[in-house]
Amino acid sequence: MTDYVVGDIQGCYSDLRHLLDKAGFDPDHDTLWAAGDLVNRGPESLETLRYLKSLKKHCIAVLGNHDLHLLAVAHGVRGAKHSDTIDDILAAKDRDKLLDWLRHRPLVHYDKSLKTLMVHAGIPPIWDLDQTRERARELEKVLQSKKCGEYLENMYGNSPSHWSDKLKGWDRLRMIANYFTRMRFCQADGTLDLETKSGLSSPVNGFAPWFEHPSHLPGKLNIVFGHWAALEGETGMKRIHALDTGCVWGNRLTLMRLTDYRRFSVDCECR
Repeated sequence: MTDYVVGDIQGCYSDLRHLLDKAGFDPDHDTLWAAGDLVNRGPESLETLRYLKSLKKHCIAVLGNHDLHLLAVAHGVRGAKHSDTIDDILAAKDRDKLLDWLRHRPLVHYDKSLKTLMVHAGIPPIWDLDQTRERARELEKVLQSKKCGEYLENMYGNSPSHWSDKLKGWDRLRMIANYFTRMRFCQADGTLDLETKSGLSSPVNGFAPWFEHPSHLPGKLNIVFGHWAALEGETGMKRIHALDTGCVWGNRLTLMRLTDYRRFSVDCECR
């Protein structure tokens, strides 16, 4: 049994299958971790969701911002964007089962034996491991409840920009979602800059990549994440593993084997 983690698939199903074959992934014995943004922008979002769902316990996927956007469009609380490629899911006969599976995915996944935490975008430097998991469960509970549509209607926005334990309601849940699914740059106190999307060399004054701040997470913890294609898979830090290598931008799809951190990549043909 081997665990692998893949960066943002974004509906590039054919590239994903090519990559899994290259790495020798065995769906009957191995486990595939997926770091969010399973759908959208690529041409095969429906096939991607169906495949990941079919893996059952052999797939562990966390939610990304594109996945939450799909849920919002499906609930009728947000219109589709011109660049969205999710119509095939919304028109599918099995859409309800696929969307129900999707909204029951976690925001973070922690494996104690592998000393590894997976998230789509990042972990704010102000939270320890217990706080991270508790805040994720707060939002997961709402997404998996009858309040899901109401939350999705209130999900979008860049405020508040700073965490406080006193935050309540939609502001609190929006802040949690923005940390886990949208964060790139922040300040040491967790204040977010959600506008800057470039690489490491050009943060706004006073901000830095979330993983460069002193952290309250265990020192030997490995963090795997996607979301930030401009990093091109490089963070410059031993235990911080960036896996979004820009597949939908004509670059590569990347998979990492968690037993030895070996990476496998394929050139993407989905665009």
